[in-house]
Amino acid sequence: MGTTEGTLIPDWLTVPSEPAALDPAIWTPSYQREDSGELSIDGHLVSDLVRDFGSPTYVYSEDTFRSRSREYREAFEEAFGQHDAEVSVYYAGKAFLCASVARWAREEGLNLDTASGGELALGLAAGMPAERIALHGNNKSSAEIRRALAEGVGRIVADSVPELFLIDREARALGVTAPVMIRVTPGVHAETHDFIATAHEDQKFGVSLAAGTAELARDAVGEELWTRLQLSGSDSAAMLAAVLSGSLDGISLRGFHCHIGSQIFEAEGFGVAAERVLRFIADVSRRIGQNIPELDIGGGYGIGYIAGDTPRPPGEIASDLARVISTVCAELDLKIPHVSIEPGRALTGPAGATLYTVGTLKDVAVDSPDGQTQVRRYVSVDGGMSDNARPVLYDADYTVTLANRAPDGPQVLSRVVGKHCESGDIVVRYCYLPADLRSGDILAVAATGAYCWALSSNYNYLPRPGVVATSAQSDPRVIVRGETEADLFARDAGL
Repeated sequence: MGTTEGTLIPDWLTVPSEPAALDPAIWTPSYQREDSGELSIDGHLVSDLVRDFGSPTYVYSEDTFRSRSREYREAFEEAFGQHDAEVSVYYAGKAFLCASVARWAREEGLNLDTASGGELALGLAAGMPAERIALHGNNKSSAEIRRALAEGVGRIVADSVPELFLIDREARALGVTAPVMIRVTPGVHAETHDFIATAHEDQKFGVSLAAGTAELARDAVGEELWTRLQLSGSDSAAMLAAVLSGSLDGISLRGFHCHIGSQIFEAEGFGVAAERVLRFIADVSRRIGQNIPELDIGGGYGIGYIAGDTPRPPGEIASDLARVISTVCAELDLKIPHVSIEPGRALTGPAGATLYTVGTLKDVAVDSPDGQTQVRRYVSVDGGMSDNARPVLYDADYTVTLANRAPDGPQVLSRVVGKHCESGDIVVRYCYLPADLRSGDILAVAATGAYCWALSSNYNYLPRPGVVATSAQSDPRVIVRGETEADLFARDAGL
């Protein structure tokens, strides 16, 4: 991220001409300014939410989650329906999962993608039918696989050759056949943070489509099976996994899965990945003599966090992908497989905001690159990196606004920081806030609905905040209880 020459200000940040305005690319229609200037969420004033539920607190708009879920599902069904193809939308639960969210997803016609045994257990306990659940992960345990098979999940996404043997063994022990998709890495490098780019070779997920990579898993297969499967050194690791699956009695190969990363705005990467995997599917079909019925093209669609972010509408994403997939399948004389997508952040990110109460304020003189001295105001709030780890993990930027009153008047360059004993405990790195900001004011940080609660911790023995759901049709309600000190002490065997 660049900064304006000679200043401490990033290129995308400008002094707001209308400080009370809410950028519609960041704030959904559930977030509005009332005539008083106060922010409301689905019609509920933030001051009332803080009074009733405390601070800090995560607020999730049920109305936004449901409307975005419906928009994605209907957009993809319409786009692929024009090509006589079927499509499913899996909510990627790792973004934020609790019983209420699982129920909202189910009621809106979504399936659920889980990345661990705990997420799987929560989905089942919340009433998501097992056949609408996928189990993901690069290092699933025998117990997790056994539970998924016993419950009858709709798919297990295999991440490696050794895992295929593990799934096969557990399936045969239970006397069932495991519905398996194989995760492949299509070699598409998404323009995103390295920690959330997942389709290039040098990372932990999937098996490679690159020629010659089968040799890397030769020892895992063994020479006898390698010879029997008629594998060669020019094969890819993905081809090895596909051919191997056909030889394992406990596995039914349902298709292939890919995911190029997260928080991506450009369209090209998704289309290129889909084309590469479809060409691979055609090769596999010829090699093993059977059709591959399913293709999961993952998620990763970007949302608006800061000014200048350009999230793509679901209809545009769906139309582009349907066009690419139908064109490539026609060229390959391939029946369009059942397509799945896995939005997580795109559904729940914009639904959430975090409410904080301002504590101390401190003006700091900072030397700027041009040799001048500038002033930055540090605004401390009652949460921090324990409720939002993304700034310290990914250098993530956020948008913040004064929420309990109109943010009018002069604006000053500010940085919102937490209360943890870490200099890197930053909530919002770059922002303008009113010069008359004072202790006790409420700040709202937008688009914290994805990965903030999921990554939260008890660092410095701070209890994790609760989660409150709002809707225009009902009173606000707790959907995840906030922790107390008693919760923190409960597992300490010395007390």
